[in-house]
Amino acid sequence: MTSRAQPHRAPKPLSEAVRRQMSAMPTSDTGAEMALRRELHGRGMRFRVQVRTLPGRPDIAFTRARIAVFVDGCFWHRCPIHGTAPKNNADWWAAKLDANVARDARKDASLEELSWLAVHVWEHDDPVIAADAIEHLWQSRLTDAAAGQAEDVGHM
Repeated sequence: MTSRAQPHRAPKPLSEAVRRQMSAMPTSDTGAEMALRRELHGRGMRFRVQVRTLPGRPDIAFTRARIAVFVDGCFWHRCPIHGTAPKNNADWWAAKLDANVARDARKDASLEELSWLAVHVWEHDDPVIAADAIEHLWQSRLTDAAAGQAEDVGHM
């Protein structure tokens, strides 16, 4: 059996030490994610976390409003303000981080096909400001959904 690169896959780590270090990184319940969740919950907004049935497994999902929120790390998702490129193994890291960004675009497109809105928040964003924006979208989408249901009822 020959080894072929799989499409849309990040390159494998160059060493066992790098693999161990990367696998030790938290993927959920990060400080930034928890701060945003506390802020949203404090506003009375209820949501689900790490929804496995949705593309990309959103950090926060508002199922009625169909909003999927991803709290992206500056390094892993190439933040234009704080994203850095490692100097060691630069080619490998470039391929890895490019694959992450490409995966984000694919999951956003998949969510859009399902009539979901993907919202990305950087880990450095102020959770209050991020929650303000998310709450506005949430209210707007719930209002639009209610208006659509009212119109449907009127046609019966």
